[in-house]
Amino acid sequence: MRILRSSDAPALAAAYVRNREYLSPWEPVRPEEYYTEAWQASDIASRLVAEKAGEGYPLGLFADDILVGRFNMAGIVRGPFQSAGLGYWVDNTYAGRGLASAAVQVIVGTARDVLGLHRIEASTLLHNAGSQRVLLKAGFRQIGMAPRYLQIAGEWQDHNLYQVVLHD
Repeated sequence: MRILRSSDAPALAAAYVRNREYLSPWEPVRPEEYYTEAWQASDIASRLVAEKAGEGYPLGLFADDILVGRFNMAGIVRGPFQSAGLGYWVDNTYAGRGLASAAVQVIVGTARDVLGLHRIEASTLLHNAGSQRVLLKAGFRQIGMAPRYLQIAGEWQDHNLYQVVLHD
C-alpha cells in the first residue's frame, strides 16, 4: 500500500472497470467518464494537491502492478479537530482475504503516528456487514446511524456512523 501517483491512473481506471458491477451497490452512480484514465488522472492530481496541503491521504493497494484496493482519508481538518473521513474498497477477486482489515489497521496507525490525527470517521450502509467488520477490527466503534446520509446506487440511504479515537 502506498500513496497514489499520477502514473497510477491506468491501473486505477482498470480496477474501476473490472469492479464496476461489484462496487455499484456500495457507491454513488458514476458518469461513464469516471471509468477512464483521464478522469482518474484528474482525480489523482486533485487528491495529491490535497495530500501536499495536509488535507488528504490517497492510497492504493497493489498486488504487483495491479491495483487491488483504494483507501482514501479525505477532509482532514486540523486545529482542535485533527480528524479525517475514511473510505475504501478492495477488488472483488481479493475481497474476504483480510486485506481491507490489515490496510485499515495500518492507516489507523499512520493517522495517529505520522499524520498526528486524533480521530477518523467512516460510514457504512446498514447492510454492509463486511465493511462493518473491517472497521470494528481496526478499533472503530459505532457512534450512530444517519438517515438518508449519502446517495448510493442512486438512492439516499441510511448509514451507520463509526469513529476511532486515536489518542485517549
